[in-house]
Amino acid sequence: MIGRLAQRFRLLFRSELDLAKDEMIRAAREAVRFEAGLNHARWLASQDLGCLEDARHRVYSQFGEDGCLQYLIQRVPIANDVFIEFGVEDYREANTRFLLEKDDWRGVIVDPSAEADVFLERSALKLKHTIDFIQGFVTRENVNELFQPWAGDIGVLSIDVDGVDYYLWEALSVVSPRIVVVEFQRDFGPELTVSTPYNPRFNRTQHHFSNLCAGASLAALTELGHRKGYALVGTSGANNAFFVRRDVLGDLREVAPTEVFRESRYRESKDAAGRATYLSGMNARLRAMKDGVLTDVVSGETKTVGEFYGL
Repeated sequence: MIGRLAQRFRLLFRSELDLAKDEMIRAAREAVRFEAGLNHARWLASQDLGCLEDARHRVYSQFGEDGCLQYLIQRVPIANDVFIEFGVEDYREANTRFLLEKDDWRGVIVDPSAEADVFLERSALKLKHTIDFIQGFVTRENVNELFQPWAGDIGVLSIDVDGVDYYLWEALSVVSPRIVVVEFQRDFGPELTVSTPYNPRFNRTQHHFSNLCAGASLAALTELGHRKGYALVGTSGANNAFFVRRDVLGDLREVAPTEVFRESRYRESKDAAGRATYLSGMNARLRAMKDGVLTDVVSGETKTVGEFYGL
């Protein structure tokens, strides 16, 4: 009995040590990336890039959005250094974290999970900076109520909820961000103005087993941006598009979806049993989700993927 208890204690103690070691390694890596991010931001200040994608640099973002945002905030006049980001998971990897730590912006983040709040406490980011956390689902029914405390002109809005991003940006009216970062679905191509239908509890795997039929096309978000007074200025070369409010666009160049679109190389498709299928190419992935449902956000027509893309 005593031997078993001692063994359990040793395993528990080793586990705690391993966790502490992993956290130290992670912190060291983040410190190196942060310093590299500072140098990259300084370099961007003197650059006149013809393509926003060339500004990419990853500190805490997933696909280099940190660099893209640094390039934009150096060229877009920011009157109110506030950001809003929803869909952050634990906030270790996020589009606004570098703004918080490097530029000392203020912000609010939202996610259904409480992991981000735990991270803000443990990392002391909540102590060192002005950042608030809201736990919950953002819907088009509650989006304006949630962000009423930050109403008005703000610097950056970032949306990444894996599904109904289009509808949340469309519904949001209490804030007027100067820069908007929003995820799009590359497998829908650069031309059709389509999105998955609105569902306040949208789950992409439940919507279609392929795990692919989710979100809005770049063309759909660009059309929405036009209606809301924004110009598409580029992408991160991956799934995030960047829009700038037209009254502060300045010398930044507006681009067309077909100009900056890149076909996805991600292979996150699944079969009906939930097994990874690693499909390559947009056409193969469209065929895999051909019975999934989409809505044309301009015409309002709802059809299957196969009907929209002639499959």
